[in-house]
Amino acid sequence: MTFYTVEYFQKRKQELEEIFNVIKPDLQELSDYFLPRSTQFLVRNIRKPIAKSKKIIDSTPLIALRNFSSGMMSGATSPTTRWFKTTFDDNDEKNNFYLKKWCHKQEELTRKILYSSNFYQCLPEIYKQLGVFGFSALGLESDYENVVNFRILPIGSYYYAKNSQGIVDTFCRVYSETAKNIYENYGQNCPDVIKEAVKNNPYKLFEVMHYVEKNKYYKEKRLSSQFAKYVSVVILSGKNEFLSIKGFDKFPYVVFESGFTSDFDYPQDSPGICALADVKQLMTMVKEYAKAVKKIVCPAYKGPASLKNKKLADVPGAYIEEDENGRGISPVYEVNPRILELKEEKDELKQIIKEHFYNDLFAMILSTAERGRTATEVNELKEEKMVLLSPLLEQIHNSLKQILFWIYDEEIKTGILEPLNNKYSNSKFQIEFVSTLAQAQKVANISSMERFTTFVSNIANSIDPILKQKLNAEKIIEDYATYANISPSQLVSKTEMDKIRKENLKNQNQQSQIQMAKEGSQILQNMGGVDSFGSDLLARFGII
Repeated sequence: MTFYTVEYFQKRKQELEEIFNVIKPDLQELSDYFLPRSTQFLVRNIRKPIAKSKKIIDSTPLIALRNFSSGMMSGATSPTTRWFKTTFDDNDEKNNFYLKKWCHKQEELTRKILYSSNFYQCLPEIYKQLGVFGFSALGLESDYENVVNFRILPIGSYYYAKNSQGIVDTFCRVYSETAKNIYENYGQNCPDVIKEAVKNNPYKLFEVMHYVEKNKYYKEKRLSSQFAKYVSVVILSGKNEFLSIKGFDKFPYVVFESGFTSDFDYPQDSPGICALADVKQLMTMVKEYAKAVKKIVCPAYKGPASLKNKKLADVPGAYIEEDENGRGISPVYEVNPRILELKEEKDELKQIIKEHFYNDLFAMILSTAERGRTATEVNELKEEKMVLLSPLLEQIHNSLKQILFWIYDEEIKTGILEPLNNKYSNSKFQIEFVSTLAQAQKVANISSMERFTTFVSNIANSIDPILKQKLNAEKIIEDYATYANISPSQLVSKTEMDKIRKENLKNQNQQSQIQMAKEGSQILQNMGGVDSFGSDLLARFGII
């Protein structure tokens, strides 16, 4: 493709970098207090030991962040639970048993793909970055063995921009790669400097830029991927040559955000941003608390000059020497700092920091019920807590949907998924989240259904039994199963239910006929006498 030039993408990268530099100081400060080893603001620092942060003198923010990541992992995307399901956005077709079985197969296939890939290994770090900085990014790559492979991107190594609908459609990543890996990926397209490095120093690092945006030369019907929906280029920094230029029909990056803003490309709010002031205050208070303790445990002493070189005994009951005038060693300051009050304020700050990261909510979920966690139990303990988490959870679900749709497209493209029946080709494929946290948001629907059916049953039993027919029991069971995340394999299809009804009706008719025959025989027997039966009775009535 000769339409694009290296200069064009370098200019676009500079424009994105200028926007990012506005928030860069804030991100660096957040990194110092929460994730000092998970950022990469300078490409030359890649694969080099990162200096320890001197600002972290208390582990509370690290613990709060760890609990946040673990809580989101177990509550929203646990690999051991069904945290998502697929369906079709059509009320009539939603209860179609064929569609449900097909969706169930697609779900199981997607779960196997996620489990066999590195998806669940990447998520904890993604949640940490999201909790601190308000955004994180995940690269998606097609993989022959595992269908898809994921790549975590360090904060500071990339920039992105959104379209008018607030959807990320431009992404620029700057990173370092060894000459050996560059040559393996791009072969003879590499410039001479890479080829020489492969021979002499294959592990020499080079700066590389990957840029993706909407393709201005997009063609729906095309022979080359260079005219795909998104153009993707890889440029060796400092060289006016492309290492690669191709296209994608699906955006190869997913950006997780803690909030949605229409006027800013980057989120302005996150648990880390909100907790930063409290974290700074905690670090200051920890220093002051240590000073107060030190003044009590190891104070400055005063005494006569004659005892200057004497060693002080710190063993209880030890002999303390005095000078000839009876003077000994004593503290310079008789201080009595209010240690307990200071400790209580420090502990209160720690709790506030943990609440910023929803640690109280996750602890409540993890400790719910001996037999396991259920959405109803979570809701009964503290339903209002879900209100606080809902905005963040919805943002995470939006990003997870992009990943699941991306995998669905890969399943269709590679042919590993059974095609949908042509009868339903126009049905709209949807993804629904049914994790513990997502279920807790829906539990109000289940509670309403239970209260309503109980109310109707009580009214019918006390006033008029015919009122029970007001309930569409089959639809209620279907909806309840949907809200409670019950597998379709545990339900009988509508077709089977119709067969069961017909069979029951047939059996009831047969039983009625048998009962009527018995009653008629009893009447004839009574009319003819005790000893009358069979042909005698029929003869008496002139039937035979």
